[in-house]
Amino acid sequence: MVKQAVQVTRKIAPVKTGGLIESIFRCKWSLTVLDLIVKDVNRPGEIVRNVEGLSTKVLNDCLRTNVKFGILQKLSFPEVPPRVEYQLTDYGVKFVRIISDIQKLEEEMEVSC
Repeated sequence: MVKQAVQVTRKIAPVKTGGLIESIFRCKWSLTVLDLIVKDVNRPGEIVRNVEGLSTKVLNDCLRTNVKFGILQKLSFPEVPPRVEYQLTDYGVKFVRIISDIQKLEEEMEVSC
C-alpha cells in the first residue's frame, strides 16, 4: 500500500490558537511571570520585586490577561491588609508544560547549530 502525502495550505494562522498566543505574549513579561508562579512566587508584590523593570501596572495587565484565558486563577484572602495570590489552573499547568517543551526544543536546536 502506498501512502500519499497530504499537503495542507494555510494562508492564515488558526484564529483561536493564534489569537490566544498573540494575546498572552503581547506582554513580554508573561513567560517570566509564569516561571515565577511555577516557583511559588505568587503574590504581585513578590513578582515585581523579583523582576527588574517590571512595573505594577504592566504586571497587573499581564496577570489579568492570563486569568482571562484561564491560565492563572486569582485567589483573594479576606485579611487586613488584603492578600492576593495567583496560581496555575489545570489548563495553565498544561500550557506551561508546552512552553517548557518549546524551550527545551530551542535549546536542542542551539546545541546542534
